[in-house]
Amino acid sequence: MKRLHNLKCGSMFVVLPMLNWLLIFVPVAIGLEFLRPEAHTYIFIAACLSIVPLAGLLGHATEQVARHAGEGVGGLLNATFGNAAELIIAIAALQKGLYDVVKASLTGSIIGNILLVFGASALVGGIRYKSQRFNPTAASAQAILLTLAAIGLIIPAAFHHLQGSTNAAPENALGLDIAIVLLLAYVAHLVFSLHTHKSLFEGKAAKRENGAEVPWTLRKAVLTLATTTALIAWISEILAGSVQQAAKAFGMTEVFVGVIVVAIIGNAAEHSTAVMAAMKDRMELSFGIAVGSSLQIALLIAPLLVVLSHFIGPRAMDLAFSPAEVLAIFLSVLITGQVAADGETNWLEGTQLLAVYVILAIVFYFLPEAAMAPQLLH
Repeated sequence: MKRLHNLKCGSMFVVLPMLNWLLIFVPVAIGLEFLRPEAHTYIFIAACLSIVPLAGLLGHATEQVARHAGEGVGGLLNATFGNAAELIIAIAALQKGLYDVVKASLTGSIIGNILLVFGASALVGGIRYKSQRFNPTAASAQAILLTLAAIGLIIPAAFHHLQGSTNAAPENALGLDIAIVLLLAYVAHLVFSLHTHKSLFEGKAAKRENGAEVPWTLRKAVLTLATTTALIAWISEILAGSVQQAAKAFGMTEVFVGVIVVAIIGNAAEHSTAVMAAMKDRMELSFGIAVGSSLQIALLIAPLLVVLSHFIGPRAMDLAFSPAEVLAIFLSVLITGQVAADGETNWLEGTQLLAVYVILAIVFYFLPEAAMAPQLLH
């Protein structure tokens, strides 16, 4: 976690100017929502483009606050706000009862980070360098946590199909209990990475990055964080309101939009940062961003949404993801663990990870809405 903190402080400063021009779509999305509320396709496109630079600003502001708060608190802030854009988008969909979109976006974030982000990083880095190494012990610990997260999603799905009924009460209780276990596992991960074994997650290259940028004042960082969070919440509400109509207009299912489109947009800033790290031969840090973000989604965001659904959703959300989503997560975790086992990557391994992601994207594109129906019976 500390490794992510160190990298983003330096690299995100370079990424943001490349994305800042997209901020023009923030007023465009808001204007369309008020002036052309029936133009769902244009609203969806503008909202998607708006979230990309806002997510980058949010991540950078969070890291600047973390600099002033100290290492321990900074690591916790990074864990909490690292995927804030995805969380806000999911909460907006949760309030509207779009649980299929919520689960699809969570699935997309998990497989997108470990296949698309890590794969692209390994490919780009491997083109410039024959091979790139990272700490195998830290990678193994994170890979095991990913396996735990996959188990936490497989069991509720198996329970749903084994019980053979539409009674939601047992599944809601099961989902809530497993969500609490996953949250506790994430807390243990924070203790491991920030305290007992923090040396595994520091990274020499990250330490050299610390003096590369003049830090923001605490006041500027907090104001940017608050403003960006408010804007993302507003845009996410607009995005959630247009996703169904936009999906139909593009000839895509809501599942494909959630798994592929929304997930890529929410992680746009992290995608750029991880690839830039790999280009500088910092695969250890790039791996930390990709896998660390997936861990945050699986062990923090998903369980947190289950808990929140009991208070802000029209009904409680369970953890019974569809068979297609569970299979995609399981296969992604499996191949990522194999690639990370030796602590070394090359361009071929990056190509293979990207190939798996493209295959899964094709499957979700052709997957009919009916295939996701079992989770909607509640």
